[in-house]
Amino acid sequence: MKSPAIALALPTLLLSACSGTIIPKGGTVSPSTPPAPTAPDVAAKPIPSTPVAPIAVSPTTQATEVVNALSAGVVRGPAIAELASDARKANLALASFRTSCPGLLKRTDNSGLTQGSDWQEACDAVKTWSGDAISFFATYFDAVQVGEGKAFVTGYFEPEIAGSRTKQPGYDVAIYKRPPDLIDVDLGLFSDDLKGKSIRGKVQGTKFIPYDERAAIVDGSLAGRGLEIAWAADPVDFFFLQIQGSGRLRLPDGGVMRIGYESQNGRGYTGIGRLMKDRGLITDGSMQGIVKYLRENPEEGKKIMNENKSFVFFRELTGAGPLGAMGYPVVGEASVAVDPRYVPLGAPVWLSLDRAEPNGIWVAQDTGGAIKGANRFDSFWGAGDRARAIAGGMSARGSALIFLPKATVARLIPAQ
Repeated sequence: MKSPAIALALPTLLLSACSGTIIPKGGTVSPSTPPAPTAPDVAAKPIPSTPVAPIAVSPTTQATEVVNALSAGVVRGPAIAELASDARKANLALASFRTSCPGLLKRTDNSGLTQGSDWQEACDAVKTWSGDAISFFATYFDAVQVGEGKAFVTGYFEPEIAGSRTKQPGYDVAIYKRPPDLIDVDLGLFSDDLKGKSIRGKVQGTKFIPYDERAAIVDGSLAGRGLEIAWAADPVDFFFLQIQGSGRLRLPDGGVMRIGYESQNGRGYTGIGRLMKDRGLITDGSMQGIVKYLRENPEEGKKIMNENKSFVFFRELTGAGPLGAMGYPVVGEASVAVDPRYVPLGAPVWLSLDRAEPNGIWVAQDTGGAIKGANRFDSFWGAGDRARAIAGGMSARGSALIFLPKATVARLIPAQ
């Protein structure tokens, strides 16, 4: 659902326990629908992360750049059986882990922690597992903490806006599929120093240049090329649906068309909430405040939205969904977006936060442009009013652990 380059948690938009051995470095509320009920701010007391001593570096030795989980340092966590985990959420996570297994076995893990074969035993076992979910995780995994383990968690959901399959009066905001001239370039093919990095753009003559930014696309740079898959009724609603990376179009006949992320123009993301607050255009930083200003000042609002140069391209979803970065359906209260440099996509994650709703076991199945760094997560809550209310108010801090296969942890952190 969330794109590798654009997904963003709502609160970010508004502004954008045992010691162990360390491996050394080396959607928005749509004004066309009633506001969602306010989700209760359920407080909880998070379990603190394991203190991590700084790694000693000789004055004549330069510190290694922290580029992934392995270079950030990994600490062995407490026994999984000792962690507080809600059985219902653990069952959802188990099902999502089972779904993720084919991808886990074949993906390249950019975190530096695992190899595809590491997951084979757990993925074979989950096919026929009939016991409780928490016991499964405790049997096949050990918990580790990456870096300081201090987690920051936001939320996202699947929004629904008014749309049409065809352009007609009241529906004139184009929703585009990926243009054929949009090219992905893996920079690692050109230099080992650039491994894991990529850019998007297009060819112009003999040069590779950045792709059209949002302002150009909104003003029609892609019009007339047959790229429109649908039309939205409102540019503000569509802007926030792009931030979520997936959503539902409520059609004039009452039907629903589901659309999901296909690609993005390669331009950097700019959070307009922080921008507007810094300029004194809004004061409370709420989603409602942002939308109210954009609607009351349409010309200025368009300019502000265009300052976010990123633009998302969609495809129609006809099967299960919405889909995460792994290509599998993300599940409300089970899937989280992560930075894959620090968390293997498909790995179980345990959260202990100062908000009760997201506590427990999740599975890393998505990524996002604002989800960067170790222990940064974006929790998916599904669709509907409850999901919108919880996701829109989610801003939680605490600690995080990643579940890795036991043999992997033994390799990474040898027993002493």
